Amino acid sequence: MYSGKIKLAIVDDHPMILEGLKSLLQSETRLEIFTFTKGEAFLDFIRGNIVDMVLLDIVLNDGSGLNFCKTIKKNWPKTIVIGISNQAERSIIFQFIQNGANGYILKNADAQEIIDCIHDALNGKIAFSEEVQQIILSQPHDALEIPKLTKREKQILTSISSGYTTPQIAEMLFVSPMTIETHRRNLLQKFKAKNMIELVRIATEYKLL
Repeated sequence: MYSGKIKLAIVDDHPMILEGLKSLLQSETRLEIFTFTKGEAFLDFIRGNIVDMVLLDIVLNDGSGLNFCKTIKKNWPKTIVIGISNQAERSIIFQFIQNGANGYILKNADAQEIIDCIHDALNGKIAFSEEVQQIILSQPHDALEIPKLTKREKQILTSISSGYTTPQIAEMLFVSPMTIETHRRNLLQKFKAKNMIELVRIATEYKLL
């Protein structure tokens, strides 16, 4: 299916993650690797270049990987999209796949797992790292399943409950307001909340605050 060089893009707003993945994949001589720290920068690139595969983070400082995935698959359906993220929430993984993704890898996957997933996706398979497979196959406990939160999401949730605004939280955590907004949207989705008031109420019921 892919006879020549495979153009692979990595989109992640953490430079250390980008460099780590790039270093990991350098042994794969068939890959020509491009890196981006912003989703919009990648969209600008793919408008003028063929991209065979993209490893896409879910939380980016200029938007949600869920939305970028949908845009990529709508406009460039042949491009393989694999999520690579710390987000281990079942609902996030399923929504990413529903948006057209070809796979999902957790960032704690070992090097061989990541390479295997890339090969699987290139061969037309849906590519999941081992832990993601376990999450997908596990049955949700019940309607009150407590969402799994990252350390950063817990910080933001606590700040929201304390009444801090997006700019204030961004300043406290040394990130952009757009990053905080992306986290807020993900928190709403994880808790299936309609607004921030409901989010705080549900989090309080789960004893997360």
